[in-house]
Amino acid sequence: MDDAESLHIRPMAFADCDRVSEIRVLGWQFAYRGLMPQSYLDSLSAKTDAERRRARFGQGDGSVLNLVATRGTELVGWAAIGPYRDGELRTGDAELYAIYLDPHQVSTGAGRALMQESLRRCAALGHDHVYLWVVRGNARARRFYERAGFRADGTEEPHEVEGVLVPEVRYVRELRG
Repeated sequence: MDDAESLHIRPMAFADCDRVSEIRVLGWQFAYRGLMPQSYLDSLSAKTDAERRRARFGQGDGSVLNLVATRGTELVGWAAIGPYRDGELRTGDAELYAIYLDPHQVSTGAGRALMQESLRRCAALGHDHVYLWVVRGNARARRFYERAGFRADGTEEPHEVEGVLVPEVRYVRELRG
């Protein structure tokens, strides 16, 4: 399953909404087990997420790009990139909003391929930096981001899920120089 040559990264299509939502929910349940209340993770619904995703698909100004990774005919991962959000303001930098894999695809090269294509597209758009936010306790994700050249920049944000503090750490990677 680690044959990266069989991976294909492409823009997300409307027909991908259900599978992307399934991957997002499975990804949250896998990545955040023990970091967020289990009751919250159990309450996540791929069906509800897909309904929202379909309703929003194609809206917006086109600045957010959703990419999917496929292996053969199977959609195995999803990433979303766009302008960095500083509160309500968008800056000239980019942000990796999300990157999730079907948990069975972890350590197969799919995440690395999605990351490389996301970074390539951000650089092609002229961005100098890419930021992302990661749950402080998510050691697996933090190692993945660090291997991709990201570094924590010291900025943290409090985040609360069902009354449990789940702080996030900001990471940055330079795209130029």
